[in-house]
Amino acid sequence: MKSGVFRMSQSAFARIGRAFVAFAALSCANVFAQENALENVSTSTSGGATTLTLKFKAPLKGTPANFSITNPARVAIDFPGTSNALGRNVVEVGQGDLRSLNVVQAGDRSRIVLNLSRPVPYSINVSGAIATVVLSDAQATARAAESRATASTTAAVAAPRSIRDIDFRRGPDGEGRVVIELGDTQTPVDIRQQGQTVVVEMSRAALPDNLRRRLDVTDFGTPVQRITTTASGETVRMVIEPRGNWEHSAFQTDRQLVVDVRALKEDQARAGSDRNAKPSYKGERLSLNFQSVEVRSILQVIADFTNLNIITSDTVTGSITLRLKDVPWDQALDIILQTKGLDKRQNGNVILVAPKEELATKEKLDLEQRAQIADLEPLRSEVIQLNYQRADDVRTMLNGEASGGGGGGTAGATRILSKRGSVAADSRTNQLFLQDTPAKLEEVRRFIARVDIAVRQVLIEARIVEADDRFGRNLGVRLGFNDARSTIYTTIPDPNNPGQTITVPTYGVGNRIAGSNVFGTLSGSLQGVQDLSSQNGSGVQSGTSGLQVVGGRPSVANTNFVNLPAGGISGVAGSPASVAISLFGSRLGRFINLELSALEAERRGKIVSSPRLLTADQVKAVIEQGTEYPYQQATSSGATSISFRKAVLKLEVTPQITPEGAIILDVEVNKDSRGELTSNGPAIDTKRVRTKVLVENGGTVVIGGIYQIEERVDVSKVPLLGDLPYVGVLFRNQQKVNDKTELLIFLTPKTVSDRLTASQ
Repeated sequence: MKSGVFRMSQSAFARIGRAFVAFAALSCANVFAQENALENVSTSTSGGATTLTLKFKAPLKGTPANFSITNPARVAIDFPGTSNALGRNVVEVGQGDLRSLNVVQAGDRSRIVLNLSRPVPYSINVSGAIATVVLSDAQATARAAESRATASTTAAVAAPRSIRDIDFRRGPDGEGRVVIELGDTQTPVDIRQQGQTVVVEMSRAALPDNLRRRLDVTDFGTPVQRITTTASGETVRMVIEPRGNWEHSAFQTDRQLVVDVRALKEDQARAGSDRNAKPSYKGERLSLNFQSVEVRSILQVIADFTNLNIITSDTVTGSITLRLKDVPWDQALDIILQTKGLDKRQNGNVILVAPKEELATKEKLDLEQRAQIADLEPLRSEVIQLNYQRADDVRTMLNGEASGGGGGGTAGATRILSKRGSVAADSRTNQLFLQDTPAKLEEVRRFIARVDIAVRQVLIEARIVEADDRFGRNLGVRLGFNDARSTIYTTIPDPNNPGQTITVPTYGVGNRIAGSNVFGTLSGSLQGVQDLSSQNGSGVQSGTSGLQVVGGRPSVANTNFVNLPAGGISGVAGSPASVAISLFGSRLGRFINLELSALEAERRGKIVSSPRLLTADQVKAVIEQGTEYPYQQATSSGATSISFRKAVLKLEVTPQITPEGAIILDVEVNKDSRGELTSNGPAIDTKRVRTKVLVENGGTVVIGGIYQIEERVDVSKVPLLGDLPYVGVLFRNQQKVNDKTELLIFLTPKTVSDRLTASQ
């Protein structure tokens, strides 16, 4: 054991010596190599951009080297041969997206690290001894570019930057590295973890056809399995699919964007997993065989074996007897700690061992101290300008108030501000005035950065097509017969035989048939032939010689015994066509009347309705057009009042844009029309469909259709006689209906870009 202690002391002495030499070399380098110094830092905000001005002692030699990372969002700028003359290493800013900056001096160079609230495009300009860093708001820059493109009709519209190349490599530590060659350094990039994938979205960018692909990179032996790159409008979307426990980081240098996905170490994976899960031991195996040895000595043996720094509390006492053979050292350590009621806390390669109660008490005290510090920490004020959200709505969310609740600051379970924090909203300028601790203000900034974003919009076009093909045919007959044996005639000279007379109808109407005493007449209807054959008259009286004409016309009673004429067809103007014939004797004593009527109608039509509307993502929109029909409605007092019912074309839809760019539509379509008239008012014919469907961007889907066929044959006839062949048509009426109607509803949703909205 003594030799082990001696070896530790010797190695510690060597480390101290090396540190001393490095410190001496660093001091000498600072004295002789530095030629310039950072003297002053100032910031300003204008038009959504934050400008950082760095003033140096001597002019700079060209643009300094720089790079950026996205997780966390930082920009690093290196100035060779430069020292820090500010007198401090941290500068709090709190303007725009720039939270603070750190000045780190190492050797003969100084590095300035800008701590951002989110990744933003930046540019560096050097003029003499002044370096200017401009952090631009990507959304404000895009809106300004759109305004310039709309205002200028002769200038070329800013085209999307084309992605130049996409590559995949295996990093030196086994991480998967996705390298994206951007078309421009100002291309807005959004990188986020979504479930078990990493999503990279590049706005205002174009993707060549040869890069629209899905890469299977399993053979590289990294956590990354597949990389899928697609484009939707002017947004390029890349989905990186890793496996296992992993973490990601990203940085951008010039036009090159690098996304690293690395596997988590075992202790990191265990720290992020369930504490109750069974641990997995993978330490180097060792064998221990001790009888009544002190616990502190066993911990010293494990420290020498693992080269870890183990700090043991003074309260760790007692002895232990154990015999372990080929056991992982981390499992052996856990066994010893559990046996003696101890616990450990590891920070890097330093392990603290103490009784469980002592560690729990210490952690509790730490939490109480943090709470006390938070209660005593000075409050800071900050003003945040909102771009898309209403200030009152964000204030409600920060205070954890119920939706639509008034002021008063009633805290709820979802309150984001601390109990000492407060927020006020100015609806006129759409600004928030916050007062809280610096840590909470930082949390509020991150929250607002996720909430205060432009909502994507969707244009929904609907086409409602109604087509009908109607056919109807009516065939009917009216058959009449009369046998009036009473003699009603007029004697006139026979024009063919001089000196002789003949008996003819009273008024000489009708035509003689084939030189016989049978006359006939033809007209368009049964009423017409009755008039022409003198069957309808007035002023008839009877005498000794039969019916005598009073007023010049005979009159015959109604003779119809089959009355089945063709009727009209619903929805068709006009009456059936008819033809009638009458046969009668010269004395008008016997009549046979026949009327045939027929009507055939054919109707084809198509109605196309095309409502369309524009709405924001996940916001319900309604459009309708139609008529309100009045009707009387009784009240409880017995009086009547006038109410209205609608017959409208209505489209109600709530869109939801999915991460893949498709659109989920919760839609309801009504197509009403006026129906038949009832005693209580007109009826309303309703056609309605309600559904929820997933549609690709710009695709068309049929969400509903009704196809109706009506085939009907109605026959009215005289029993037996109507069934006779040939002559049966004189004793029946036949109506045939063959109607076809079809209703189809089409929907086409499209996401609308900011440029399209501005131009419209």
